[in-house]
Amino acid sequence: MKKIFVFVVLFLGVIVMAFSFSELETILITLQKANISLFLLALFIQITWFVSCGRMYQSIFHLLGVHEDVITLSRIATAANFVNVVAPTAGAGGVALFAAEAHRRGHPTGKVTVAAALFLLLDQAAFLVILALGLIVLIRRNDLDAGEISASLFLFAIAATYAFVLYLGYRSAERLGKFLAKTARGINRIVRFFRRENYLSEERAHEFAHEIADGFSGLTEKPSSLIRPILWGIFDKGLLMLVLVCSFIAFEVPFSAGTIIAGFSITYLFLIVSPTPSGIGIVEGLMPIALSSLNVNWSQAVVITLLYRAVTFWFPLVVGAWAFRSLHTGERLPDGT
Repeated sequence: MKKIFVFVVLFLGVIVMAFSFSELETILITLQKANISLFLLALFIQITWFVSCGRMYQSIFHLLGVHEDVITLSRIATAANFVNVVAPTAGAGGVALFAAEAHRRGHPTGKVTVAAALFLLLDQAAFLVILALGLIVLIRRNDLDAGEISASLFLFAIAATYAFVLYLGYRSAERLGKFLAKTARGINRIVRFFRRENYLSEERAHEFAHEIADGFSGLTEKPSSLIRPILWGIFDKGLLMLVLVCSFIAFEVPFSAGTIIAGFSITYLFLIVSPTPSGIGIVEGLMPIALSSLNVNWSQAVVITLLYRAVTFWFPLVVGAWAFRSLHTGERLPDGT
């Protein structure tokens, strides 16, 4: 069964690559015009981003009393990112991968599930800090429109939902179980219009609620310690903005700090709220528009977008596929799994 799952995920990855072949071809042509040293520097920054994400996970794991090395967590996080792209489920696929690896490595599944869910929430909280700065830049330039406001409110609603679910789990497994069961019941009622059997299990909702509560029961530090992983999340976003800086310099395009912050904020915002996985097709179309609104020449905005996406999306996707595969073909653990 596990081999079938691995095969399906990797097959979906191939499909994503195949459907985006024309875009990849355009990116390769664009890279030939870029300053190769700046491109390599951008790749190095992206590799640092992998490790930084692992460090953020490690800081959250420590809060729950789970200890794992940064390199291992970086590899799992990179693989989880790949799974979330090829099998988009609002981050649930990545959380499931962390839970499976926790079981394989002898860690409490509930705690690791909570840690992975907390990562999603705190990563969004970190971005909201950057987004606030970006919106301030847009307001000062009189360039804030309804699209950015609506997307920001939608992102805030997503983060608030994550926070609400985790808070219920922190306070009471019973309350969270009832909430998830009601949600599953409502979804099943909608699904029954198309199929007779239930789509979600209410029993599984209660079991998941108890797993979340068990995970929080091992909280070894004060909730205020969540500030540390948020700072790591802000650092992660800073690295991605450095990649954007390299993209500008690679094509000798002038820029200001406000252009980088606002351009990154708008791009990352629509990446999160995009209906396509990691904004495939959406970001490529909206990012040049965003940069153009910040007084960047249109043709320059297009090549900057292609280089930025090559480094921050396609490179992590390829590395993530390798990481995902290596998790299932690597050496056996001491417990024989």
